[in-house]
Amino acid sequence: MIRRSPVTVLFLITFILGKSFAQDPEFSQFYANPLYLNPAMTGITICPRAVGNYRNQWPGIGKAFNTYSFSYDQYVDALHGGLGLLVTADRAGGGNLNTTTISLMYAYKFNLTSHLQASGAVKAGYYQRRLVWENLRFEDMIDPQNGFTLPTAEKQPDNLSVGVPDFSAGVFLGYDDLVYGGIAVDHLSQPKIGFYNDNSTILPMKFTVHAGSVISLRTNGSADEDREFSISPNILYQQQFQFHQLNVGLYLTIDPFVGGLWFRHNFENPDAIIPMIGVHYKNLRVGYSYDYTVSKLKSVSGGAHEVSASWQFPCIEKRRHVRAIKCPRF
Repeated sequence: MIRRSPVTVLFLITFILGKSFAQDPEFSQFYANPLYLNPAMTGITICPRAVGNYRNQWPGIGKAFNTYSFSYDQYVDALHGGLGLLVTADRAGGGNLNTTTISLMYAYKFNLTSHLQASGAVKAGYYQRRLVWENLRFEDMIDPQNGFTLPTAEKQPDNLSVGVPDFSAGVFLGYDDLVYGGIAVDHLSQPKIGFYNDNSTILPMKFTVHAGSVISLRTNGSADEDREFSISPNILYQQQFQFHQLNVGLYLTIDPFVGGLWFRHNFENPDAIIPMIGVHYKNLRVGYSYDYTVSKLKSVSGGAHEVSASWQFPCIEKRRHVRAIKCPRF
């Protein structure tokens, strides 16, 4: 336990307590967390949908990052668009740094042409960070004989909990069932989230660009035409402050199974190879992915495990004037 504590302390001090820039949690199955990826994807399936996600990152370090997410969205005729709720909880350093966000979003949907559908969205939420100071361990607390038993000279922050409003926006386009893509900008106001009163720590804007296509592999007249058989190449680019990341990969769907393989590159260094497997049965979809680290952290990080689950509720009534935009679900 003592050997792992300095890792947590180093993370907390370097990235949290000093003059620094926070970074959002990420999900390898980004399409399995659509409202987190892009608020403009709110209500794109038309029928009500509930989604849950869990990510355990770097388990080899010991509870380094555990992230949970839940969302619900649906299309509302009277509003000509989708309404959604997103709750995300990130537990870092064994729960010593806790970040929770609760957001509401609205996405207006319209047809640009008979083939091209569009969605534009705004998101408003509350972002809170909480530091469990009494659980932190510092180098000057180590007694050579008894471990962490000495008092520390480190000064406690002025605030152990910080909460700020947070705003985001996004657009999403879909051409028939063939091509789709979107752009999202999170943390438009770049709120200050430092624990010290004189701290300049901000939550920098995050830019997301994603696009892909669905290519059917089924020939006309083949058996089981209602079962999907396709490949779907995709690309995702994200930037937050000086952090740049590119994900490239594809899905292979042989109904009811979906497989995927991704490569994530952080520009400064290659990051991970990500295999994924998913299955859907009636209204339920479940997926699992593993991040195999290829950077210098591969010997200690333990990669990352991620699980997603979604439930598609049946529509109460038919909506003939608006179409669902097809895109991956994992």
